[in-house]
Amino acid sequence: MTTAHTIDLAVRRLLVAAGEAPSALNTQPWRFRVRNENMIEMLADWDRWLRVSDPRGRSLHVSCGAALFNLRVAAQAARRRPAAELLPEPGEASGLLATVRFDAQAPSLADMRELYELIPHRRTNREPFSERLIPASVLSEMRTAASLERARLLFLDRRSAIDLLDYAAIAESELAGNPEYLAELAAWSTGQGVPAHVQGPQAIGDMDPVRDFGRRTGSARFEARPQLAVLTTAGDEPLDWLRAGQALQRVLLVAAKHAVSASFLNQPLDLRDMRRHSDPHHRRGHPQMIMRLGYGPMVPRAPRRPVADLLVEN
Repeated sequence: MTTAHTIDLAVRRLLVAAGEAPSALNTQPWRFRVRNENMIEMLADWDRWLRVSDPRGRSLHVSCGAALFNLRVAAQAARRRPAAELLPEPGEASGLLATVRFDAQAPSLADMRELYELIPHRRTNREPFSERLIPASVLSEMRTAASLERARLLFLDRRSAIDLLDYAAIAESELAGNPEYLAELAAWSTGQGVPAHVQGPQAIGDMDPVRDFGRRTGSARFEARPQLAVLTTAGDEPLDWLRAGQALQRVLLVAAKHAVSASFLNQPLDLRDMRRHSDPHHRRGHPQMIMRLGYGPMVPRAPRRPVADLLVEN
């Protein structure tokens, strides 16, 4: 039987890193089964599934993909070469999302060590950002990061960003009329979810580029021209969602390297999922995440689950 007391320090470091990943409403819907020092399985924690806003499980898979990327980075930083098999039991109801095997000692890549060290510094930032534009070189590096995980990162021009902000506001207004959605949001706006101290202030003016969790404190004027990006994948199935999560976390860590902050505006995607609609095929891919990027202040970390809560017994 594997418990938090029986896993060795090296494996514990991998799980701590995985647990630092971003997730929808900070649900952290992942668990891990440690088969031995050379194999870890990642499972969906369906007790933390957002049944109302995520009926397809898309956001759950994206969240778990981000945790999987952190696990891979931590392994490479520790000189272990990870080989991840996604959805090894397709069609099964086991909740097994990935199996990660670790080869013997391998060279520690400098870029992976750098990303590993950035994991605890990445935070979702719902504060106002400055008007400073992200340099083209940084945008290019973030775009490359997404492509390495078989996804695309599309940066919106000013007109497209305004249109998407309007769409997000319309979606949030419609969601606010759904009592089940509001109850789910309220349940994850305290404690282990998104407590008030990480929700950011209420926006002054008509444009609000941050999701409203209902418990935001204070008010502030946000940047006049939010810089938005959309992460897309070629398909829109569980395998694509896991890839999107890995791409998301690689992008966010590269952003953190350049002191670029991020928050999310996924209300249109939630509304789409709740209607059980899927996007028609588009040459630029299926949207999986909507991100607001920029330069913001230091912010506190959202609560994290202890390693003991992440383990599944063998």
